[in-house]
Amino acid sequence: MATTKKAAATEKEVKKKTASKATKKATTAKKAAPKKTATKKAAAKKPEVAPKLRIIVRSYDYTVIDTAAKNIIETAERNGSMVSGPVPLPTKIKKYTVNRSFFVNKDARDQYEIRTHKRLIEISEATAKTVEALENLSLPAGVDVEIKMIAQ
Repeated sequence: MATTKKAAATEKEVKKKTASKATKKATTAKKAAPKKTATKKAAAKKPEVAPKLRIIVRSYDYTVIDTAAKNIIETAERNGSMVSGPVPLPTKIKKYTVNRSFFVNKDARDQYEIRTHKRLIEISEATAKTVEALENLSLPAGVDVEIKMIAQ
């Protein structure tokens, strides 16, 4: 009799498990209803966003960097773009210490530093004409220019 009770109990457990699996499948089928896709008209209504350019200008000499920034701004404004900047970013200072003498006067040292000046210029509503003019722009020697396109 004990074996029949165990067999009956296990049959009930199996039935409960299969019933619960069936209900889970039914609920997941309800959740996975097909989503509506966007129509072509909705996609056509989105306005085209003009790319935004972020230009970072670096140099060791602040006068050279200011003239380069001025040239970039004039070129962008001439071609019909909105310009914000130049924004002076923090100057990076690298300091080097060198021994004056290698034997007798070990405490005598010279210190040198290199200052890297940076300016940030943002051009919004940039056109293809503006980008082409900036590529062909000749800047003074000793100026490093980094241009990034930012999606809005």
